[in-house]
Amino acid sequence: MTAPVISAVVVDIEGTTSPTSAVREDLYGYTRQHLPRWLADNRGGAAEAVIEGTREQAGRPDADTAEVAEILRGWLDADVKAAPLKAAQGLICAEGFRGGALHGEFFPDAPPALRAWHAAGIALYVYSSGSVRNQQDWFAFARGGELASLIGGWFDLANAGAKRDAGSYEKIAGAIGEPPGRILFLSDHPDELDAAAAAGWQVLGVTRPGEPNSPRPPHRWIDTFDAVEIGAR
Repeated sequence: MTAPVISAVVVDIEGTTSPTSAVREDLYGYTRQHLPRWLADNRGGAAEAVIEGTREQAGRPDADTAEVAEILRGWLDADVKAAPLKAAQGLICAEGFRGGALHGEFFPDAPPALRAWHAAGIALYVYSSGSVRNQQDWFAFARGGELASLIGGWFDLANAGAKRDAGSYEKIAGAIGEPPGRILFLSDHPDELDAAAAAGWQVLGVTRPGEPNSPRPPHRWIDTFDAVEIGAR
């Protein structure tokens, strides 16, 4: 069977290129620890948009900095994909990456596959609920060597939309300038695969031992990037 022609590959991070535990324990833990002080230190600056966005989304227009911190921590604990939280996390963790406290962690098969696809002329993109800033740092400060230079573009909740909305994938396809049928999306989440497929993308589910999401029809599922077949452009 001839492999489908692929011009671009879009990857999810958590559970797909990288262990969920690394994201939630390392990034979430660092964010939780530093959040209150960061909000207090950056009032009137970088934290202002986060504070206002949190107040609006939580329906607490008069929340002070301490209450905003508690709201954000609650969202963090519940893994709520809220734009203000993701923005704060990106800015807070940027300090951790640059100070050596944080590193991007990847499954062993992911970096070689990304490098091989890039070398073959396949355009690579990232679409994650984490902020673009977090994504870039995760790849730039990857343990074992930087990977950010392989990536042609970054998409998150702010610039693309919700990952379970087919319209988000239509928007990304327009941004990268490829026909939907030539874009391959790799994700561990069935709902995201459904949305991408509804937008006309090709999809592959990624299921790895110990990860929380389970395979679901009708999509094909793989357990390593080595199993991805990409035809000639």
